[in-house]
Amino acid sequence: MCRGPRPFSPPPPLPAHPGFFLPLSPPDGHACPLSPGHRDTWPGSSRASWRWAHTGLSVPRLTGSEPLTVLPLTLEPEAAAQAHYKACDRLKLERKQRRMCRRDPGVAETLVEAVSMSALECQFQFRFERWNCTLEGRYRASLLKRGFKETAFLYAISSAGLTHALAKACSAGRMERCTCDEAPDLENREAWQWGGCGDNLKYSSKFVKEFLGRRSSKDLRARVDFHNNLVGVKVIKAGVETTCKCHGVSGSCTVRTCWRQLAPFHEVGKHLKHKYETALKVGSTTNEAAGEAGAISPPRGRASGVGGSDPLPRTPELVHLDDSPSFCLAGRFSPGTAGRRCHREKNCESICCGRGHNTQSRVVTRPCQCQVRWCCYVECRQCTQREEVYTCKG
Repeated sequence: MCRGPRPFSPPPPLPAHPGFFLPLSPPDGHACPLSPGHRDTWPGSSRASWRWAHTGLSVPRLTGSEPLTVLPLTLEPEAAAQAHYKACDRLKLERKQRRMCRRDPGVAETLVEAVSMSALECQFQFRFERWNCTLEGRYRASLLKRGFKETAFLYAISSAGLTHALAKACSAGRMERCTCDEAPDLENREAWQWGGCGDNLKYSSKFVKEFLGRRSSKDLRARVDFHNNLVGVKVIKAGVETTCKCHGVSGSCTVRTCWRQLAPFHEVGKHLKHKYETALKVGSTTNEAAGEAGAISPPRGRASGVGGSDPLPRTPELVHLDDSPSFCLAGRFSPGTAGRRCHREKNCESICCGRGHNTQSRVVTRPCQCQVRWCCYVECRQCTQREEVYTCKG
């Protein structure tokens, strides 16, 4: 029997293969496959470690100069009152980041939640691509040393994830140094009142900018990374909506209570994926490894930075320094596409890089003929069917 959502549902399943979600069986017996659009409805804080513990993926780490998606994804339980200090220490943060983490017991937990959410969204957005957001081991380390488009996306989705998670944590009461969003100064307030509990984007965006920090202005790579971080924050801000609830006799809506709410993180991921596809390449006239960047103009028609000497655009567009590899063969940056599942009509030719694909026929069992039972679960039958699976040749 497949039981439906409960007040505290488990996190979304991780895509095991391109275009396919693998329903994981959590401790409470919930085994229904869930769509990415539901991920924002889960508190997810205490289950952030569970969602990755069952994936079999190695636990990546952060050095401070890398995207937040490589933070460790599990925290050992602590009973002491200073448990959050130890949790922050285990995150391997820089001194300033560790100090900010220790200020509030809710920060470490929120960091872990942000990492999980960002990594899941990255893998979902790239499920049909040659690079499917592989973050394990040496691939991650090699990728982050280069200024690829993929690296730019990682920085943006990471900062967006942290901004989103912090704003939600504030409104949920999981942070000590912030609460609900404050009522803004808006016109025409007579018809409605500001209330509810809005997501505190003001606090979270300020925290993220300080947490990530600006590096030396002479280091082009550092400025590129910081720029891409800000793109993630700006996409979050652009998705803020005002949500209202009506009050009055028979739903007359004579009074409305309104609050600001962030867009679902899946929408943020789609916007950043589009920016990835239209990312700008910038460069330097001097040795970037030495930390010196010369003046170079962005592509024609794009706004340059202050005084026209900054190669970074003023608009919130992702930028990168290096051309991306093909990701077809196993190498420093990815395990390649050999053995990857694909859709014959959609992307086998692209993902398999012209090498062709193998076809296998197998019998699978899936939930079917599901019905909602009062109250409150979904009852399904188990149906078997034969399907063809396509995988890239080596």
